[in-house]
Amino acid sequence: MNILGIDLAGSEKRPTGIAYFEDNRILTKVVYNDEEILKIAKNFSKIFIDAPLSLPKGRDSLEINNGIHFRECDIKLRKLKIKFFPLTLGPMRKLTERAIKLKTILKEQNKKVFEVFPGGFYDIMKLSRKNKEEIIKFYKNLGFELEDKEFIQDELDAIACLLTGLMHEKGESLILEGIDGSIILPRIENNLKLKSY
Repeated sequence: MNILGIDLAGSEKRPTGIAYFEDNRILTKVVYNDEEILKIAKNFSKIFIDAPLSLPKGRDSLEINNGIHFRECDIKLRKLKIKFFPLTLGPMRKLTERAIKLKTILKEQNKKVFEVFPGGFYDIMKLSRKNKEEIIKFYKNLGFELEDKEFIQDELDAIACLLTGLMHEKGESLILEGIDGSIILPRIENNLKLKSY
């Protein structure tokens, strides 16, 4: 499966989690700078990123506050009672800037780039967002082989990005689409479908 999951950090000083399939195994890496991310992404055609990939309609800049903070897809996410940080809030601005820059480069390389949200993945799958043991057990119960190592949260979130991408490829995703962007989640009524993959 030629897809890549990325749990992007807002700064190159903080770890970014990367996840991809190799046969029936899920492999993860931790990287830091954009150059490392782009080098890995060269081998994949579809990239699923945990970060806002667009600005709200009517907002041209993250620096100038014009009172517009939410995209249509964010509003739809809120209606599902899934908690998230607005992209205009503090550190989220740096993350959004970095994500949009990477998306632009990847699209120039003819990659398809999608916005996903591990927090929403965990909520839909009824998992605690930061309970690493519970999340790892869930992934293994799906039938995927994981590496025998100590995972950091960013790697587990990257796997959530990857599995959301897998569901999207299989037609089992929920697309929160708006005029100014979209977020892909697992389809709520089929939250156990991954077990059949």
